[in-house]
Amino acid sequence: MKREKNGLRSHQLTEVGLIAAIYAVVTIAIAPLGYGPVQFRATEALTLLPMLTPMGVYGVTLGCAISNAAGVAMGQTVLPDVIIGTAATLIAAVITRIFRNKTRVFSVSVVSLLAPVLVNAVMVGAELSYFFSADTFWECALSVGAGELAVVCLLGIPLLLTLRRTKLFDMYK
Repeated sequence: MKREKNGLRSHQLTEVGLIAAIYAVVTIAIAPLGYGPVQFRATEALTLLPMLTPMGVYGVTLGCAISNAAGVAMGQTVLPDVIIGTAATLIAAVITRIFRNKTRVFSVSVVSLLAPVLVNAVMVGAELSYFFSADTFWECALSVGAGELAVVCLLGIPLLLTLRRTKLFDMYK
C-alpha cells in the first residue's frame, strides 16, 4: 500500500478519525456524565484501543481534545481541561501502547488496563480539585479513578476482547 506524503497510510488516517469521532460524539451526547467533579465518561472504554492499534493513541487523544473543547463551549468544563485532560489521555494511551504485551492476566495487560485509571485519577483529579471543587485532591482523584476503573472494566475490557476476536487490528501485530 502506498504511503501518503505525511508518512501515514490513508486507512490509518481514517482509523484515527473514526476513533476520534466516536469518542467525541458519544462524550458530547452524554455531556453531563462526562464532565465535572463526578465523571462517568463511557468513551474512556476506548482508551484500551492502543493495545490493538497504534492509531488508538492518536484517535483517543484527538477525540478527548475535541470533546473537552466542546465541553468548554457548552459550559461543562474549563479551558485548562482541554490541555490537562488531553495530556492525561495522551500519556495514558502511550503507556497503554508500550505495555500492551506485559504482565498479562486473562490475555489482557494489567499495566495497560491501569494506565488510564491511574493517570486520569492523578491528573484530572488534581485539575478538578483546583478548578471545580472544595474537595481535596484525594477525594477528586478517588472519584475520577473509580469512574475510570468502572468504565475500563465494565465497557473497555469487553470491547477489547470483542475487537480482538474480529481480527480487525491484526495488521499491527
